[in-house]
Amino acid sequence: MFRFCIATAAERFGIRLHAFVALSNHYHLVLTDPHAELPRFMHWVNEYLAKCMNATLGRWENFWAPGSYSAVRLIDRAGVVDKLVYVYANAVAAGLVPTPQAWPGARSLPRDLVAPARLVRRPNVFFRADGLVPDEVELRLDIPPALASDDPDAVAEELTRRLLERVVRIRRRVRRRGRGFIGVGRVLRTRPGDRPDSHEPRRNLGPAIAAGDRAARTGAIRALKEFLRRYREALATFGQGARDAVFPAGTYAMRIRFGVPCEPT
Repeated sequence: MFRFCIATAAERFGIRLHAFVALSNHYHLVLTDPHAELPRFMHWVNEYLAKCMNATLGRWENFWAPGSYSAVRLIDRAGVVDKLVYVYANAVAAGLVPTPQAWPGARSLPRDLVAPARLVRRPNVFFRADGLVPDEVELRLDIPPALASDDPDAVAEELTRRLLERVVRIRRRVRRRGRGFIGVGRVLRTRPGDRPDSHEPRRNLGPAIAAGDRAARTGAIRALKEFLRRYREALATFGQGARDAVFPAGTYAMRIRFGVPCEPT
């Protein structure tokens, strides 16, 4: 279901998928958005994944918690590698299973970047057989542009090694705390209505940028602040009635909703 939704949306909106993992109450994606379609892609995925899950569970309420998704721009190679490994190891870091391979839900691993595309069939819930979505769709994972100059097999090997290193660190931390992993059996026995006893800390930082190099990260943060400053200025001018106010490159909602002019990229 999850694989079908992300693969269908990626095909519709020209998104290049690189890595994914779906846990019980959230998911992570690493992707490239060549055509500035990320908002429409995420809207499609979340809408139809919610409808499929509600149909499966016999629910009618809202599926997702209120709020938007968190999009983090990966600036350099180190940032891309770090987030790929973060996604691969996510089920282990959450204390669910001892290895990424053991996770029974939807997930990808480094070797999937060099594997052929796989066909995913339309789930037999919610979607009509004579509807607009296809019977099956290709789920293809590509090596991210930041790593594209390297040999593909070498990239997969590097990511596999980095993943193993992170998993070893996580296991050591778990042992030091005297804890263990929930395990596949308990994961599969979890009921859809179950809730965790603990709560995620609130008011944490919500990063918009990730980079391994400090100078690259600093430059990207400055560029983001400058974009926000110029966007606010253009929005204020637009609000005063100047419909020819030019917005900075990267503007999305105002461009889609009102067709405002934007600076060239």
